[in-house]
Order: sequence, then C-alpha cells, then structure tokens
Amino acid sequence: QLQASGGGLVQAGGSLRLSCVASGRAFSTYAVSWLRQAPGKEREFVAAISWSGGRTYYVDSVKGRFTISRDNAKNMVFLQMNSLKPEDTAVYYCAAGRTAWGTSVGYDYWGQGTLVTVSS
Repeated sequence: QLQASGGGLVQAGGSLRLSCVASGRAFSTYAVSWLRQAPGKEREFVAAISWSGGRTYYVDSVKGRFTISRDNAKNMVFLQMNSLKPEDTAVYYCAAGRTAWGTSVGYDYWGQGTLVTVSS
C-alpha cells in the first residue's frame, strides 16, 4: 500500500514537498511515479524515479521546478515542488509499478492522493 501526504494551500511561487510512504519489503524493487489530476481534467503523469533512484523522468511542464527522490531504507518517495504555479493545482497521487514509466496507467499500486492548491 502507498500513502501520499504533504499537500496543502500555497501561493504562486511557493514550495511544497510531497511524501509517499509504502508498506512492504518489495517497495525498493519498484519504480515510483507521481501523477496528478486537476478538476475536470484527466490524470497526467508528472515525474518518475527508477527503483534504484538512478534514473528520473519529468513531464516538460515541471522540469526545472520539481524534483523526485527516494529513500529505499525508509520506503519513501518525495516530490519537491518549487516555483509552484496555479496550473499545478491538482490532486497528486503516487503510484508504483514494475513496468509503467512516464505514463498515467499501468501501475500496480496507487496511493490515495493529496490535494495541492496554488493560489495566484
């Protein structure tokens, strides 16, 4: 199971750090992604990190602003979000999968989501 947290209300230009904690010893063998879904829009991929943390991938709209990282010893993945924009407002989900990479589908496990609201 995955549990996401860290969302909240922030002004444009501000920062938030999302956390995703997993239960289970196999977590370190999964790539983990962050995805988001804004009101009235489809869920979209945001960022991914490989099982070892050695490879990352971002959607163009967050490159240079968001950083994904992981601590396998603590079964956690993080998303540091800087220079937030109103268009980043969404429910953010963490998801883990052995084969899914850079997509919005195909994950084995999903967290429950945490709401990020960026005011202008």
